[in-house]
Amino acid sequence: MSTGKLSSKQYLILASLLFGLFFGAGNLIFPIHLGQVSSSSWLPAAAGFLISAIVLPLLSILAISYTESNSLYDLGKPVGHYFALIFLAIVHLSLGVLIASPRTATVTFSMGVQPFMPKADSHIALFIFSIFFFGLAYILAYNQTKITEYVGKILNPIFVIILIFIFILAFFIKGDLSHINLLPTKNDASSSMINGFLQGYNTMDAVAGLGFGVTIIAALKQFGLKDKLQRSRAVAKVGALTMGFEGLIYIFLIALGATSLSYLKPSADGGTAFTQIMTHYTGLAGAGILSALTFLACITTEIGLITSLAQDWGDRFPKLGYRFFLTIATIGSFIIANFGLEQIILYSSPLLNFIYPIAIAIILLGLLNKWINKNKIIYRITIAFTMIPAVLDFIHNLPPFFAKFSMMQSINSWALNTIPLYNEGLDFIPFLATGLILSILYVQLSGVKAPEKS
Repeated sequence: MSTGKLSSKQYLILASLLFGLFFGAGNLIFPIHLGQVSSSSWLPAAAGFLISAIVLPLLSILAISYTESNSLYDLGKPVGHYFALIFLAIVHLSLGVLIASPRTATVTFSMGVQPFMPKADSHIALFIFSIFFFGLAYILAYNQTKITEYVGKILNPIFVIILIFIFILAFFIKGDLSHINLLPTKNDASSSMINGFLQGYNTMDAVAGLGFGVTIIAALKQFGLKDKLQRSRAVAKVGALTMGFEGLIYIFLIALGATSLSYLKPSADGGTAFTQIMTHYTGLAGAGILSALTFLACITTEIGLITSLAQDWGDRFPKLGYRFFLTIATIGSFIIANFGLEQIILYSSPLLNFIYPIAIAIILLGLLNKWINKNKIIYRITIAFTMIPAVLDFIHNLPPFFAKFSMMQSINSWALNTIPLYNEGLDFIPFLATGLILSILYVQLSGVKAPEKS
């Protein structure tokens, strides 16, 4: 690798690695569910979903590339050391401990194990399964140098082959492609697109893109790319390959959900819908295929989640190191997973709605790096404005137990009547835009330029 370039094969391996890290069970079940609830308006819903689940994650990867950052900490550092550290902690705790990581085990269990278990034994079964699941993820993630091989060369290719088989069976052998309605009903297109955009939050991929950057950077270093500029260009290429392929997968999954309405009633969740779809196409064998598909999707993502946390925090605190944080993340995820999938989903909504506006602002500022040059004033004013809707969205999505408090009800009621786009969940857009424009104008008119280095 003395030339500082990657071969086509290495690009494909890295793209396979990144796809495997991104694509968990949530990436399977949320598009299926969206297709069912959108029905004939599935196409605009898919467009909205692709914006938040494909475009934003790709932009997060490009932001890391353009700023030549090694991690999310570097990307947020222009705001300030403590902000970058706290936001890094919140993102990795959400991904690697509190939400995404335990969800990989609970979704795998609910789709691949629970249907075959007596309901009375579900708690002990989840406990035993999660020991096996997180233990395997820990073993595969223990050696950093082997992660690219395990995920990029072995596990993810198997997953992709199974998924492609399902699409060929559904759309070409069975011919269900003919049941797709490409024309949305009147007045449904815009609402379906907004719903699709907000449903894309559930994949957590825009935030995960910020977290997984450190894992891809580490893999590039193993391939011999030592130069920062060369690595940033390689990250952009790998990200574009990954997200382009993932976008095609999402379109097929949403279409699969929409066509299923020709032979199924809408299900309460995507996991149940996918089980019914597989049973429709392959009978009893479908349960086994779906279990294998879900397990492969989840174990690769789990490896990525605990690895990125351990790598980032291992770099921040080298005396404790990678394996210390890997152990903490694995044990924490195991504990949270045993509260069950319903509780994880219930409490994840407010946290995701708080994180996403801030993450989008940081991504946008990173993409504008060529023009704003990591100017601290621009970063700080923009983030300060974005924090307002982030906090309000957190309150708006609180679970019923907390939402019933009079203070929370008053704040929520005031925001509903005052803040533009609040009810749609898009209130961060005018705040972010206002903060960015005002900060740029202030810097230009005052002539005050903050130093780039922290």
